[in-house]
Amino acid sequence: MTKNIPFNTALFIKSLILLLSISIIAPAQNNNNFEISKNLDIYTTLYKELNKNYVDEINPGKLMETGIDAMLKSLDPYTVFIPESEIEDVKFITTGQYGGIGAKIQQREEYVIISEPYEGFPAHKAGLIAGDKILKINGKSAKNKTSKDVSEVLKGQAGTELTITIERMGEEEPLKKELIRENVKIDHIPFYGMLDKHIGYIKLISFTKDAGKDVKNAFVDLKNNNDLKGIIIDVRGNGGGLLHEAVMVSNIFIEKGNLIVSTKGKLPDKNQKYKTTFTPIDTEIPVAIMVNQRSASASEIVAGSLQDLDRAVIVGHRTFGKGLVQNVIPISYNSKAKITIAKYYIPSGRCIQAIDYSHKNNNGDFDKIPDSLITTFKTRNGRTVYDGKGVNPDILLDDLKFSNIASSLFVKHHIFDYATKFSFETPSIPKAKDFVITDEIFEDFKNFISDKDYDYTSKSEKALEDLKKFAKKENYFEAIKKEYKALEEKMKHDKKADINKYQDEIKDLLRIEIATRYYYQKGQVISSMKKDPEIESAIEILMDTEKYNSILINKFN
Repeated sequence: MTKNIPFNTALFIKSLILLLSISIIAPAQNNNNFEISKNLDIYTTLYKELNKNYVDEINPGKLMETGIDAMLKSLDPYTVFIPESEIEDVKFITTGQYGGIGAKIQQREEYVIISEPYEGFPAHKAGLIAGDKILKINGKSAKNKTSKDVSEVLKGQAGTELTITIERMGEEEPLKKELIRENVKIDHIPFYGMLDKHIGYIKLISFTKDAGKDVKNAFVDLKNNNDLKGIIIDVRGNGGGLLHEAVMVSNIFIEKGNLIVSTKGKLPDKNQKYKTTFTPIDTEIPVAIMVNQRSASASEIVAGSLQDLDRAVIVGHRTFGKGLVQNVIPISYNSKAKITIAKYYIPSGRCIQAIDYSHKNNNGDFDKIPDSLITTFKTRNGRTVYDGKGVNPDILLDDLKFSNIASSLFVKHHIFDYATKFSFETPSIPKAKDFVITDEIFEDFKNFISDKDYDYTSKSEKALEDLKKFAKKENYFEAIKKEYKALEEKMKHDKKADINKYQDEIKDLLRIEIATRYYYQKGQVISSMKKDPEIESAIEILMDTEKYNSILINKFN
């Protein structure tokens, strides 16, 4: 029956049947054993009949993977199948480490380019720089390959060799680079230091293995060597990681024996309580946790637990709202599955999961948990907090918005491309904290984009276009055509004028991108801190002892 199916695929089916057979026998709580057996039989029979009878030749392995992906798509987006070819991604999820060249890449038209090499890793050692266009990998063309395609080839076992052929600005001929893959470990903390004489700062970008130890060491260093009167833990943009590491970070500021997070799943062994296990470093120093809409999972455990235990003031924007726990589970033939096995609950008892993945609306989409189902909870000091929508900051800040022209210049890669040109022409710059975009540099940038497309539509222009569309639809346009044309002319934006009007924020984007070229991720963080109103808000609350204490005592009462 399986003679046309590749050997590994046939074995995969057999192992799948065996695995599900075991799961049918074992869990007494499942009352749908017949349905599982029935549908598994239907699925495998259809799979074999397709392979035997379909008019065109099919790829059984690809068909199976498509079926698995479609099945998992009906669940939450965190439950995924990971084939053996993507095993380095699993390694990165759990350890923050993977085998590869150590570089960020991005799609640009027909090719993928290097957007940022990581300092000290193979890409950097081989002399690859941001802006390099990847033409070939191991002699094979990379044209029309996606970022995912290229990433899969660049990753691999440490110690293995590869050759990359690139196109670089200023070079007439392609360059060939020989690299040896290494175990690439991304620093949890690209930067920590003192923002002034009394306020310390730690930028935490992930919660993979040893994140808690690294934050502890950074905090101890800041505390022992400075007159520290407040600490900022910045988890903006931190998508999370290991639950255990979130508990370790919280334990730095919370007494031993306190519940930080509990998990509740279908199986009893997934119901766990995670408490602080060591003596804290400091339970008194004011703490501000900085969050935004991209702070998720472990970041929300730290922010939410310190909020529930009234140990920190949360500053920024409502967090993502991911209250689900995943385990990476081995399956057949070196493949793995990342499966949601529980929901987590922070000390007040609330779950901050924002989307209900157990139900779909009439459009086939998952809805956010409605306000009618939001429940109130109490912090240790009796403040009111809520579940169901992420962690709501104690100090809620306005969204940072860029002008249309700054957004256009960034999205259309003109900021990035100018930084490539600048770094090619300029051997060195001052330290990241001292580097500024001078008027001379800004004039050079304006010359650089003079022949580039960076047009955009303002909100006023968009509203005017909508007016025209509806007026035509209702046969009014001819009557207002003259007035419309006059208004359209007055509303036309002047790109050159807008460049000068919004030059401060354009200069900020240029400064950060250029600093990254010379000082890598650390330079990016340091440069972006120079004019960050959200960090200024966090400093302000830490320095205002009366306001800080009043928030933790009665802000929501």
